[in-house]
Amino acid sequence: MPEMIRTRDAALRARAEKVVPGGMWGHLHAAKLPETYPQFFSRGEGGVLWDVDGHRYVDFMCSWGPNLLGHHHPEVEEAAERQRRDGDCLNGPAEVMVELAELVVDMVGHADWTQFQKNGTDATTTCVTIARAATGRRKILVAKGAYHGAVPWCSPSLLGVTAEDRAHLGYFTFNDVESVEAAAKAAGDDLAGILISAFRHDLGCDQELPTAEFARAARRICDGKGAALLIDEVRAGFRLNAAGSWEGLGVRPDLSAWSKAIANGHALAAVTGADWLRRAASQVFVTGSFWAGAVAMAAAVATLKIVRRDDVPTRLAQLGQTLRDGLETRSRQFGLSIRQSGPVQMPTLLFEEDPDYRKGSAFCSAMLARGVYFHPKHNMFLCAAHTEADIAAALEAAEHGFATVAAL
Repeated sequence: MPEMIRTRDAALRARAEKVVPGGMWGHLHAAKLPETYPQFFSRGEGGVLWDVDGHRYVDFMCSWGPNLLGHHHPEVEEAAERQRRDGDCLNGPAEVMVELAELVVDMVGHADWTQFQKNGTDATTTCVTIARAATGRRKILVAKGAYHGAVPWCSPSLLGVTAEDRAHLGYFTFNDVESVEAAAKAAGDDLAGILISAFRHDLGCDQELPTAEFARAARRICDGKGAALLIDEVRAGFRLNAAGSWEGLGVRPDLSAWSKAIANGHALAAVTGADWLRRAASQVFVTGSFWAGAVAMAAAVATLKIVRRDDVPTRLAQLGQTLRDGLETRSRQFGLSIRQSGPVQMPTLLFEEDPDYRKGSAFCSAMLARGVYFHPKHNMFLCAAHTEADIAAALEAAEHGFATVAAL
């Protein structure tokens, strides 16, 4: 396997360790990945990025989702720079906020209105707050193991979290109609809403698209109880369907939370909602000093116009299917059993009989050494800047990865 020198990365880690607890925090912490992975990066361009030691990678994590059109997309950056020259953080929003809100409402199937925030946790928390305000109730149902953000009411970690933070959550199993019906029954007349990810994307597990039966059941339960159906689009939004990930199922939510890809890497999030929740949305107090940042909003206007103009979800589906088919063919050539799941635009690859992800780590480390950035247990992301040549490079690297696993 080619040796990758990481002297600058190592030096930065040592410096960070002295001034940042643990050297890094959250899901971007490279210590959670095989030791071959870099922590620090220098730049990105299109579907490619470079680490601080100059190593180039075809990027299949896409900044963990925000990179939808390609790093440093010229149209998006031009729009952002124009707005930056006029102002970003002002005493109130710039005109671009209204343009963006009109565009989002026009694009998203269920949206009668929208509000903007800065990150996905802001958006999911705002959805929950609005649902509770509108219904006067407390209980929110979530799927077991689902990720909806990194604050006490929903964090995957229990460190620093009290029982009171989770006191009004109920749990069901994704795609299990009887389970969600039972959870709704247990919530009784105190059910404010049901919060569901656009698809099941739990870490380290096979991904699962929602069935029409499950989606319709969630809609029926909310309608019957006067509760809100909330869809967490933070990770999937604008990659699967520009009008909403559940549009193809014929089921529309009352509220959705969006972030990651909405502004192609600029920090922005949004909540979209139905008219019956408009009053509650106008009355709850949710805010942030940077939530009206005009530069990210200008970037989002450019991003969403390109998504619609170029039919980005369809482009990503075509590339993703080529990648999925190629990985399946090559794994069989090496006598290996893999599991690919979830939407092809957001691929997940796991190995059979790999409970500790030893095989996945060896595979991805071999890929990384040949200039392709995969993740051993998290769903990955395609962007519109990926080319057929990038997919071919990934498949060539995968042959080395599968050979490495077969030799274990």
